[in-house]
Amino acid sequence: MYDDKASITGFAQKGKRMSRKKPQIELFDNPRPGRDYSISICCPEFTSVCPKTGQPDFGQIRIEYIPEQSCIELKSLKFYLQSYRNKGIFYERLTNEILDDLAGACRPKWMRVTASFTPRGGITTDITAEFGSCGQEKTKKGKA
Repeated sequence: MYDDKASITGFAQKGKRMSRKKPQIELFDNPRPGRDYSISICCPEFTSVCPKTGQPDFGQIRIEYIPEQSCIELKSLKFYLQSYRNKGIFYERLTNEILDDLAGACRPKWMRVTASFTPRGGITTDITAEFGSCGQEKTKKGKA
């Protein structure tokens, strides 16, 4: 069991403490604000740290959204997601925190964040959090 109950954030990297500040999420103007269309982003190499054991967690983050006035710039999103690399955080909190940060930044009509983590002890975990409402039919995983 890992002793630091607060967080594992701040591991030394090259002899320096890592910053706890999250990188800013940059935006650009939606090129078609009058049209509803969806954007899907996948980060297949997401990493964070288990706050109980200090062991790395590996997973995939999928972000889907219908933009309003702004879209998320991908390079800044990459740096934002990488900021979780050494952060001790439970999957459920992580998924909701990403949704809150991204939806707060770009204020989409609708957004879904799904975090799918690789097996630990034979158990996989998928967490989905949503913001707003979507005029599209929502389906459960594996069902049409």
